[in-house]
Amino acid sequence: MTIREKLELREKEILSPYASFSMESKGRLKPEGQDDIRPVFQRDRDRIIHCKAFRRLKDKTQVFLTPEGDHYRTRLTHTLEVSQNARTIAKALKLNEELVEAISLGHDLGHTPFGHAGERALNRVCPYGFEHSEQSVRTVDKLEKNGEGLNLTYEVRDGMLNHQTIGKPHTLEGKIVRFSDKIAYIHHDMDDAVRGGILKESDVPREISEVLGSTPNERLSCFIHDIIVTSMDKNDILMSDTVADAMKKLRQFMFDRVYQNPEAKSEEGKAEVLMETLYHHYLKHVDDLPDEFLKLLSEGEPRERIVCDYVGAMSDRFAIAKYEEIYIPKSWPC
Repeated sequence: MTIREKLELREKEILSPYASFSMESKGRLKPEGQDDIRPVFQRDRDRIIHCKAFRRLKDKTQVFLTPEGDHYRTRLTHTLEVSQNARTIAKALKLNEELVEAISLGHDLGHTPFGHAGERALNRVCPYGFEHSEQSVRTVDKLEKNGEGLNLTYEVRDGMLNHQTIGKPHTLEGKIVRFSDKIAYIHHDMDDAVRGGILKESDVPREISEVLGSTPNERLSCFIHDIIVTSMDKNDILMSDTVADAMKKLRQFMFDRVYQNPEAKSEEGKAEVLMETLYHHYLKHVDDLPDEFLKLLSEGEPRERIVCDYVGAMSDRFAIAKYEEIYIPKSWPC
């Protein structure tokens, strides 16, 4: 018996009957042999951590565009906080931690530079549209490893695709990540907004703080404890009506005061123009694309889709550098 098989049997012994078991995965897009040490979801987690799209998250905007301070969140630190929240909940409910970790680490791989501003820009100019959860799956299916993809399991891909509020994941682990994503961004975006002078803790309406708490730690603890208690021994992941209502109000408060705040979002218009300009440039100069994207083009992928893939995959810093290289005049050398 291999180490992997022993670990799979251990899952059966210790996890909830509602958990997703590694040995019962629906499989991969392309059949492949099993690893002798790692169950399939652990293997997926490892593939995501080692892929290029994961590394680029460190230079992608969460809320504040290319912030000067060291302590503002990026798309990578957001991803890690989602993973931590999700693992805490999964462990308490005896669900599959490796599956929630894989979904969490992969859920934003398809995000654009400059956060949702970049996403809006590409969605506007690309005839195929752009939606970051769909692009995350396309990234692991098609774009990584020079067009070979990571060949992840159905359960991980499903959780990545359905991590947004409107999504309907098919596993409890996917539902945990869906909640954890929302908890993470509400928690850390408020923390960053306070750090940036956009908000004060005292600005949070009393009707919200009386339910969730009046500090970041209290709110985070309230969300996680509530999900665990409400979901215990159930074939679903739930939040109590009281806490869910308070979260909805807090999320709306964040939209009103931060996500749509002219001061916090003052540079987003420039970012959108930059993204649209790069898209149109590479549409006209498709031969300037890297070889792996030209390979996809030669296989019949539409030009607009491939250009969107390339520009959407850029980090903030790389997108700015490319724009400067193409459009900003250089000084004549002495």
